[in-house]
Amino acid sequence: MTETLFLRSDELSGLADPAEYVEAVREGYRQQGPAEPRTKLVSEAPAGMLTSYIAILPETGAMGGYTYAAGFADEDVHFMTPLFDAESGAPLAMLDGASMNPFKTGATGAVGVDALAREDARTLAIIGSGAQARGQLRATMTVREFDTVNVYSPTKESRESFASEMNQEFDAAVGAVASSDAAVEGADVVVTATSASDPVFDGDVLEPGTHVTAMGQYDPGKRELDARTIERAKYVPDLRARATSDAGSFLQAVEAGVVSGDHVHGDLGEVLAGDVPGRESDEEITVFDSGGTAIETVAAAYMLYGKAVDRGLGETIDIAPGSEALTGR
Repeated sequence: MTETLFLRSDELSGLADPAEYVEAVREGYRQQGPAEPRTKLVSEAPAGMLTSYIAILPETGAMGGYTYAAGFADEDVHFMTPLFDAESGAPLAMLDGASMNPFKTGATGAVGVDALAREDARTLAIIGSGAQARGQLRATMTVREFDTVNVYSPTKESRESFASEMNQEFDAAVGAVASSDAAVEGADVVVTATSASDPVFDGDVLEPGTHVTAMGQYDPGKRELDARTIERAKYVPDLRARATSDAGSFLQAVEAGVVSGDHVHGDLGEVLAGDVPGRESDEEITVFDSGGTAIETVAAAYMLYGKAVDRGLGETIDIAPGSEALTGR
């Protein structure tokens, strides 16, 4: 039997701060530059969706994946994260991935901001006011010193509650605004974290030098960004393979004829590894399209696993290796 650590969501909650997630995720993507496609399987049913993907981080020494079921009869989502040793192949841990989800996703957005936004960015626009928007804001605040944060979501009570909560957490002035265009106008960085199927702002509103991180859609038929935004921007996805598979904003811009497939500047790993340049002027508009990969999940999970071991957290379970279990006895 192989001893494996099982870590519950409540044990992982608060185990690391946003800056630690950002550093772990940054290192994970750097190891993937130039990136290789990683397997992602999505099985959709009338009542829900089962998604699974994997990644190997050879320098970190970890590999694993992310499997989650969303929807179905309980109208909820459940995240399972297996983690393995990249050298021996032995299982290290199984994590309940629920509590880390907004943090590792927010960290990925923040890494994109740090790689592509202007150094003097001071005004942030957030489109969305849910858990993922909170995760994006908390992580992004670790990479730039924002003075002003404008948040918009369709429900007035939600955006005002978000602004009130975040005002107590940060020194920046966080305010709710009445439209997405009001949030985007004058923003140095725009982050979209929504469940919208159609564009959430007009790309013509973006001012020169703006950076956009989009993380709410990863479906070829859905998009948060319009074709105009993609056309005007240096476009960087988390993985090149995603641009032609499930990056709806990019695919629909190609279909509209405003860009071609070679509009992909490079992916996040390539930028971080220095294989392609990031921002090259204060005037260019940049887009980071973050649809989610196992890279950020494995990087964050391994960081949390190390912290849990140091603190003696978790429950040890036995996993039978094939040499013992596949004997037919």
